[in-house]
Amino acid sequence: MKILLLNQCFYPDYVATAQYLTELALGLRDAGHEVTVVASSRGYDNPLNRYPVSETWEGIKIRRIWTTSLGKKAKWRRFVDFGIFWINATQTLLRLPRFDVTVCLTSPPLISTLGTAVAMLKGGAVVPWVMDLNPDEAVAAGWLKAGGISERLLSMLQGWSFRRASRIIALDRFMAARLMAKGISESVIHVDAPWAHDDSLNWDESGRLAFREQHGVADKFVIMYSGNHSPCHPLDTVLSAAELLAEDSRFAFLFVGGGSEFVKVKSFAAVRNLKNITCLPYQPLSSLSASLSSADLHLVVMGAPFVGIVHPCKVYNILALGLPFLAIGPKESHLTDLAARLPDSRYARASDYGDIAGLIEHLKEAIDQGALQPSADCRALASQYAQAVLRTRLIEVISAAVKN
Repeated sequence: MKILLLNQCFYPDYVATAQYLTELALGLRDAGHEVTVVASSRGYDNPLNRYPVSETWEGIKIRRIWTTSLGKKAKWRRFVDFGIFWINATQTLLRLPRFDVTVCLTSPPLISTLGTAVAMLKGGAVVPWVMDLNPDEAVAAGWLKAGGISERLLSMLQGWSFRRASRIIALDRFMAARLMAKGISESVIHVDAPWAHDDSLNWDESGRLAFREQHGVADKFVIMYSGNHSPCHPLDTVLSAAELLAEDSRFAFLFVGGGSEFVKVKSFAAVRNLKNITCLPYQPLSSLSASLSSADLHLVVMGAPFVGIVHPCKVYNILALGLPFLAIGPKESHLTDLAARLPDSRYARASDYGDIAGLIEHLKEAIDQGALQPSADCRALASQYAQAVLRTRLIEVISAAVKN
């Protein structure tokens, strides 16, 4: 089959959606499909990174779109960047041939609507892979007013494209429930989480030691937040705890990644002269094992309004390495679902968002226990989210969509 993948990010970018889409593209190619990708020519987190407009990589045809890079400092900047992507993506898609299936991710927002419109003109099935749900996310973040003209229009477009989808990939039961509440038939929704990057991950003891030494935390208890720094994953509780623990030299907080809130974390640490906070950029896949292995405790944060809108993808890499994590967020979410499946509470703790004293107590209990060895139970749970399992199943869903 001829399959089109549509998203803002793709290889060699290494933000989460780029990594997942790249791995899906390789899996589809290995399954014998002809794969074309349409993505942005700029890096997601660093727009100064520019990629070739057209190339064939590993047998996959890539067509990259010129976009602006006004950034995320204001809403109008985001809207302009998204708008330019939409306009240029439309021109590119109209010039491409017909595809049997178009798989649309969700960056920029509502890109599945464009994929659906073009597929209606040319034919072919559409499968949205809902990495985040918009305009729901924009409303939950306070960027759009619920019930306002913009929100109603965007929700109408979202509903129009989703109702025409052959299948929709939701990431957890909470997201599926939101889709069904919008009138999407349960029979159309396939629920599967994103996979761990287990083909690129392994417990790396030497890399752990080298990474900790490199960043001056060799003798510390390292608490790490790694991934997208977004309003969906509010870090205020963590930052307040770090400030209160500033005089406790045993702790080191590492914030690794990027996103709109990353600058705020760096500013928070700089203004308060907090030496226990270190901020590092996204780590390439080649360094991911060393980076993640360096932590004694990982943090996974979920804002209560965003349950079922976004998904805590980072937790699968943590589980695959067998490392302990602390889930900060509401009492009912996909994170608490996962934590309840681990028999050893030392490897999966939960803390309420806003409970700074409770978070500090958790951290002190963790440091008293000392560094934990990778857990077989965590890895056993992670095996259910392995790439070999979930990517294979996703490819089967995409392949079957054309028959619907």
